[in-house]
Amino acid sequence: MHDIRSLRADPAAFDADLARRGLEPVAQQLVAWDEERRQAQTVLQEKQTRRKALAREIGTLKRAGADSAELEAEGVALRAEMEALEEAVVALERNSTALLANLPNRLDPGVPAGADENANVEQHVWGDRRVFDFTPKQHFELGEALGQMDFGTASKLSGARFVLLRGALARLERALGQFMLDLHTAEHGYTEVMVPTLVNDDAMYGTDKLPKFADQSFRTEDGRWLIPTAEVPLTASVSGDILDGATLPLRMTALSQCFRSEAGAAGRDVRGMLRQHQFEKVEMVSVTTPETSEAEHERMTRCAETVLERLGIPYRRMLLCAGDTGFGAARTYDLEAWLPGQNAWREISSCSNTRDFQARRMNARFRPKAGESPVFVHTLNGSGLAVGRTLIAVMENYQNADGSITIPEVLRPYMGGLERIGG
Repeated sequence: MHDIRSLRADPAAFDADLARRGLEPVAQQLVAWDEERRQAQTVLQEKQTRRKALAREIGTLKRAGADSAELEAEGVALRAEMEALEEAVVALERNSTALLANLPNRLDPGVPAGADENANVEQHVWGDRRVFDFTPKQHFELGEALGQMDFGTASKLSGARFVLLRGALARLERALGQFMLDLHTAEHGYTEVMVPTLVNDDAMYGTDKLPKFADQSFRTEDGRWLIPTAEVPLTASVSGDILDGATLPLRMTALSQCFRSEAGAAGRDVRGMLRQHQFEKVEMVSVTTPETSEAEHERMTRCAETVLERLGIPYRRMLLCAGDTGFGAARTYDLEAWLPGQNAWREISSCSNTRDFQARRMNARFRPKAGESPVFVHTLNGSGLAVGRTLIAVMENYQNADGSITIPEVLRPYMGGLERIGG
C-alpha cells in the first residue's frame, strides 16, 4: 500500500515509477479523489458544527416556548446533506483504496530499466559448471528411469502439475528441506516456525497477494486460502503489532507446503517438477527497521547463496529489472541454478525487499525508543530455497553416465550415509 501523502507531494515521481513497470499513470486521479474527499470532509465538519449549534438553538427556543419549526426544518435538511457527504467520502475512500491496492510497490532507483527477464543484470557467478563426458539428462528422465519420480500416478490422483516421489528421491527431498532449516537456524540466526497452510483474507491482503493474485491461489469453500508461500503467515504474524525496536530484526524461517494455481503459466514447463501446483519451500522472512533493510537484503541473499555453495551447485545472482520485479518488491535478487540437463540457468530463489509496502497494508509498526511514535517496519522475504527445484539441481548436476545420482556430501548424514541413488 502507498502513502497518499507521499504521492500527493510528488505525483510525477509516482507515475514515473509506474511507467518503469510499463503501467499507465494514476497519480492525477488519486490526487483528485483525495482532494475531493478532503474538501467533502471539511464541509461535513462545518455542517456537523452547524448541526450542534442548531440543536442548542432549538433547545433554547423550546424551553422559552417559542416556535422552533424553521430551525428544525433546517436541521432535517442539514442531516440529509450530511448523509450525502458521508456517502461521498466513503465512496471516494473506497475508490482510492481499491486502486491503491492494485498498484505495485515503488521501485528502488537502482533497479535497472527493462521490460522482462532479458533485461535482468547479472551480479556475479559462483562455481564451475561440470563438464560431462556424456549427454546429461533432465531430472524427469533420470527420475522416471529410476522408478522414483512418477507423474502418471500423480496425474491420476490430482491432475496435471503434480508429482509422486518414491524411495530415495522422496528421502532426498526431505533431506534437502531439513538441511536448509538446520543451516538457517544454526548458522544464519533464523528462528524456525511451523506455520499454518491455511490463512484468511487479511493475511493474504497484508502480504500483497490479494487482490492482485487471487487467480493464482487456491481458495477453500469456507473462504480461507492455501498459502502460496510461507512468506504469508510468517510476515502476517506481526500484522497490527507495535514491536519494540530493540527486538529487531526478527528473522524467521519455515519449511512448508506451498500451493499455486499457475493460472498465468499455461504451456510453460509442462514436463517435470519445475512448475507444480504443490511444492515445498524453505522461506526466510525478516522484519526490520528502514535504516537496516538494505543490509538485511544483502544478508538474506547471502544466506540463500550459502545453501547452493554448500551443495556445490553453480549459480548466478541476478538483479531484476523494472519489468520483472514482483508486485510487492522494491528490489529483488534472483538466484539461478545451473541445470545441465536443460543447458540453462533457472530460478531457484528470489529475495526481495518490500520496504514498508506490506507493513502499511497490515499496519505493522515498531517503536524506535520508549515514548517515540511508532514507525512502519520494513519486511523482506526470500526462498532459502525452493526444495523441489533444488532437488532438480542436485539430480542434474550430480548425475552419472549410468543414470545414478551421487548424493552431495552435506546431505549424506540426512540420507543415513547413502552415497548414491541407483546404479
